[in-house]
Amino acid sequence: MTINEASERYKIPIKILQEYESWGLCGEVKKVMGSWHYDESDIERLSTIMTLHDIGFTNDEVQQYMRLLLEGESTEKERLQMLGDKRNGTLDEIHFKEKQLDRLDYLRFEIQKGNKA
Repeated sequence: MTINEASERYKIPIKILQEYESWGLCGEVKKVMGSWHYDESDIERLSTIMTLHDIGFTNDEVQQYMRLLLEGESTEKERLQMLGDKRNGTLDEIHFKEKQLDRLDYLRFEIQKGNKA
């Protein structure tokens, strides 16, 4: 399947497909007559890349994670550490947003209390 076909079928932006190709992570991808051809294992890896982007990994983090993934089971600890770090960062962001909501609600309460007086 070509880059355009993969992009359309799996709703993967061409930018991400090109990035994937540039990393040299597509071992099973073959260049035929000037265009890349993707197989199912490439699509699985691309799905992982999309997920990593969706959860907030930077391009460098995605590339590092994918290189570790391709190295195999021996890198599970490192990959779990990366995911744990991202999870902890996300929890910190959630807690910060909760504090913002509390402050926002307090200000709203103060305004509403003033209007009733």
